Amino acid sequence: MTLAASIDARTPAHRDRAVDGLRALALLAVPTGHWLLGGFALTPDGAIRNASPLTALGGLAPVSWVLQMLGIFFLVGGFASALSYARHTGPVRDWLKGRLARLGRPVLGVTAVWAALLALLHYGLGVPEGTLRTASTLVVQPLWFVGVYTVITALTPYCVRAARRLGVWAAAPLLAVVAVVDALRYGPYGEAMPGWLSLVNILPGWMFAYQLGVSWAQGRVTRRHAWGLLLGGGALFAVLLLVLHYPASMVGVPGEARTNSHPPSLLVLALAAAQSGAAVLLRERLGRLLRRPALWAPVVVVNLSAMTILCWHQTAMLAAAIPASYGGELTGLIGAPDTAGWVLARLAWMPVFAVLLVLIGRYARRFETPWANTGTALRATAGVLAAGFAVFALA
Repeated sequence: MTLAASIDARTPAHRDRAVDGLRALALLAVPTGHWLLGGFALTPDGAIRNASPLTALGGLAPVSWVLQMLGIFFLVGGFASALSYARHTGPVRDWLKGRLARLGRPVLGVTAVWAALLALLHYGLGVPEGTLRTASTLVVQPLWFVGVYTVITALTPYCVRAARRLGVWAAAPLLAVVAVVDALRYGPYGEAMPGWLSLVNILPGWMFAYQLGVSWAQGRVTRRHAWGLLLGGGALFAVLLLVLHYPASMVGVPGEARTNSHPPSLLVLALAAAQSGAAVLLRERLGRLLRRPALWAPVVVVNLSAMTILCWHQTAMLAAAIPASYGGELTGLIGAPDTAGWVLARLAWMPVFAVLLVLIGRYARRFETPWANTGTALRATAGVLAAGFAVFALA
């Protein structure tokens, strides 16, 4: 029996392959987006700094529409959490403790390891401090998601109650909050609004798709609702982009005053609505497709390594970039990302990053498993190292 056939045979019959496939797709979009839309430039002292190809190549913005799949990730996260919560028979705090530990261990692992690496790279190998600050920023960059997801996961019992009462419409108030905040900060009196106002969008903005997923798990999102989400989200996206002139890129662009994702704007929710509607409509077709062992096996592998991919994919890119920076500019890796040639070269580099991630993941995946045999002193040391790294990265 082949490995793919063996994985397929061990898959429980009740497993929702379509939802797992959507999660895997959203997971892979994260490193793909960061690797493609993130570049490095050299500073005069030989350090590397972040540089985005979107600064000079605005035509790449539609790529970010495809690769911004956090809406799908939160959708399937809500779906899976609702089913897990429904199956749990003990106290709610035990359910939350298990869910949150699965998120926290890999984050603690990557930040503790990088705290030790900072000292080794700087004092042992002479890596410039500017390079280390760039590296720290990139490592922390995807971890904001874990913090937001943790808070939203803790709110699952309330999401379940809202879905029982309102069904798919439970997500509507979240959309309304983001719309009001956007109207205030981008409207005629936007300059008079306090700077912290945009932060109000963080929780409802990312919780929108999660709530849709919870309602979906309870059978409260029909195909009619899905068509409404797809068409309505698409129409809202077009209006915001073409009429209200929201930034075209779904990720931040250096030098731009406005950003869609940090915190999420109404454009992000419009995209999430359209993606969610498409996901619901394609569920059965995708499920049939993933009955093929050759297609199902990679989905299983990606899902089993979810937090490893999320936490370590930037490290894989840095593992190539930091040594290369000592040799000067190297197209697609080190140097201004401002030409079509850079894009083509970066596409050629991405398989290298993928191989490095696989190699790193062989060791890093242990952070996803329970630390049953880890002593209190070692856990405390990891916590101190992680806190030190966070201070350095966010300074």
